[in-house]
Amino acid sequence: MEYVVELTIRAQRDLERIYEDINALDSQPARKWYLGLVAQIFSLESLPYRCAVTPENKKLRYLLYGYGHNTYRVIYRIVGVRVKVLHIRHGARKRFG
Repeated sequence: MEYVVELTIRAQRDLERIYEDINALDSQPARKWYLGLVAQIFSLESLPYRCAVTPENKKLRYLLYGYGHNTYRVIYRIVGVRVKVLHIRHGARKRFG
């Protein structure tokens, strides 16, 4: 079954901020990493249930992308055949409320 991935305005802002923070415009490795993040987000079209449930809210799931200090959490909710990406956070940040 194919799902439709939708990014909320907040998630879009998060992606824009990440792009700027890692200087993806001027760095080929940073741009490659960023495009990998975007590809992983949209890979949720095929298997959104593969990721774990968040400890903060059992209705939400999260996808981890990156390694070590460069890990990001993509927080999303599955609603019918839609995957709503709610927020993209650096992995070192405290749990959300």
